[in-house]
Amino acid sequence: MNYWPLLGIAALVAGFALRANPLIVILVCALVTGVAAGIAPLHLIAALGHAFNQSRYVSIVWLILPVIGLLEREGLQERARILVGRIKAATAGRIILIYLALRQITAALGLTSLGGPAQMVRPLVAPMAEGAAESRLGPIPDEVRYTVRAYAASADNVGAFFGEDIFIAIASILLIKAFLAQSGFDIPPFKLSMWAIPTALLAFAIHGVRLWRLDARLERMAQRGRVARERPP
Repeated sequence: MNYWPLLGIAALVAGFALRANPLIVILVCALVTGVAAGIAPLHLIAALGHAFNQSRYVSIVWLILPVIGLLEREGLQERARILVGRIKAATAGRIILIYLALRQITAALGLTSLGGPAQMVRPLVAPMAEGAAESRLGPIPDEVRYTVRAYAASADNVGAFFGEDIFIAIASILLIKAFLAQSGFDIPPFKLSMWAIPTALLAFAIHGVRLWRLDARLERMAQRGRVARERPP
């Protein structure tokens, strides 16, 4: 009996004892165990890739997140602020309103993974809106900054929530159909998606008005912040 593959267990214990990255530890353990068992490293890597491709337990979204984190570290948010700051017509409300429209349209087409708080709002939309606010108002207090971020996140939620129901092959439509079927109402998914269109348009109109008024609200908040800083203690 060949006991050399048990070296992978030793590598696992050593890696966790050294508090190394768990993903790296597991990969090293797999390589050590495979080599000790007489499997060529290239064949072992091919087997790991084949198993991952067959099971696909990890969504592509989670594979993109490390790339987004690397881009943020290299200055993605700063470049977004600088780019928007050069556009005179850009305001925080207009940028978020445009994103709301794009998010709702793409969600209605079934492309719900194109946006999201982690994939789009944090690295791009919020920094661009903050840059537009700073370009118009100068240095902005934390109250204004957090308000811009909150509105950017709300635009993503509203656009995705009310837009995805328009797409016929979405889990929410199937859930609504199943619930209505239990109550004795047999409604085709197409009719449910068609009735979601007026709701989506109304949600866009209501939230769009709030975003249209956002710039004036931010200006008042920035003015209050300047007055508070200039007021003697």
